[in-house]
Amino acid sequence: MYNVEYIRNFPADFDDMMRKRKLPSLSAEVIQMHDELKKKKSILQDLNTQKNEIASQIAIIKRSSADYEKEEMLTRNAENIRALIVDASAKVAKEESAFKAFLSKIPNILDSRVPEGEGESDNVVIKEVGEKKHFTFEPMQHFEIGENLRSMNFEKAAEISGSRFVHLYGDLAILERALTNFMLDHHRKNGFLEMSVPVLVKEDAMFNAGQLPKFDAESFKCDSLYRLIPTAEVPLVNLLSACDVDITSLPKRFMSHTQCFRSEAGSAGKDTRGMIRVHQFSKVELVTITSEDTSEFEHQHMLNSIEILMQSLGLHYRVVLLCSGDIGFTSALTYDIEVWLPGQKKYREISSCSNCIDFQSRRMLGRYFVKDSNKKKIYTFLHTLNGSGVAVGRALVAVLENYQNEDGTVDVPEVLIPYCNGLKKIVPNKNF
Repeated sequence: MYNVEYIRNFPADFDDMMRKRKLPSLSAEVIQMHDELKKKKSILQDLNTQKNEIASQIAIIKRSSADYEKEEMLTRNAENIRALIVDASAKVAKEESAFKAFLSKIPNILDSRVPEGEGESDNVVIKEVGEKKHFTFEPMQHFEIGENLRSMNFEKAAEISGSRFVHLYGDLAILERALTNFMLDHHRKNGFLEMSVPVLVKEDAMFNAGQLPKFDAESFKCDSLYRLIPTAEVPLVNLLSACDVDITSLPKRFMSHTQCFRSEAGSAGKDTRGMIRVHQFSKVELVTITSEDTSEFEHQHMLNSIEILMQSLGLHYRVVLLCSGDIGFTSALTYDIEVWLPGQKKYREISSCSNCIDFQSRRMLGRYFVKDSNKKKIYTFLHTLNGSGVAVGRALVAVLENYQNEDGTVDVPEVLIPYCNGLKKIVPNKNF
């Protein structure tokens, strides 16, 4: 959500940001709607003032005289004004709802560092880390490896649940769990507090996080009250909704491992085989809630924690700055970490690390305060950041493709061996 005064004071800057996002100029419409809403609120306020004045006059008459005629006239006037107030209140509510709905569809402003571009091909590679692994044989894709190990089954999952689901058996299930536990332990050392959160949330929580109304078709709706979370960012960022916190308690760094659910609307024909794009997947999500002054530092801290994790797994990756045509709805600045997949012979996103500045906190009314010299509290909207720390399924894909052997077995990365109960190599499953 937006600070309308910013749009009013800097309409050209705001419209330029929308242009970079491939949207039309919107400042004039925002200002016009806001002025109309203020006008209706002013009318309502005047009517309430008149009602209060008449009530005071009636009270004086009752106490000091018996001017029944004047009292009757004032009472009629009060009844007329009450009718006008009911009508004016309805108009304000309607205008307010329309204005909120209009603002809720406008994406976040962009950081000045965001490059202008049309889409993924215009993203800017910031750096590459590590070397692509050299193979003396033609590396397979992860689903070929998993199926040859008889430990990854898409057909049975489709029979039970439908397309874009997968079953993992035996050592691959252990490896997935090992990746999860390793990630949680790693980020805990960097100050993130582990939390267990529900995967069902109310629609208000989805709205606060910026998932609604923009991504309505991409989430799974259970009934009129609940949605399955597309990411643990939703429950985590809402931890400070409708809260005022002391700046001395910031930053607050949270993390949670959850199942995530996405309908993948609009992805027909994309990544139809394998685990890259599925309806249900596992992810360790990082969320930081902080002040405006420390927002940039926390963004780099989160990114650094994710990068060190990738390096610990021995995976070659690159950091990409997303352009204006590819950046997310709620984000002002986003870095993607893309891992090299030798089986696919391409980089694929494994983590997205974003600074949403005060965009989400204005929706959820989350603020922090400082005290001035007179101990008066001065309030400012919180800054929120989120990052995949990382998508467990895609990390599993990366390990399979980068640690595969010519005989079809897969070596377990050294850092994960203790998490796999000493397992060093994944071999074909004998139980299926």
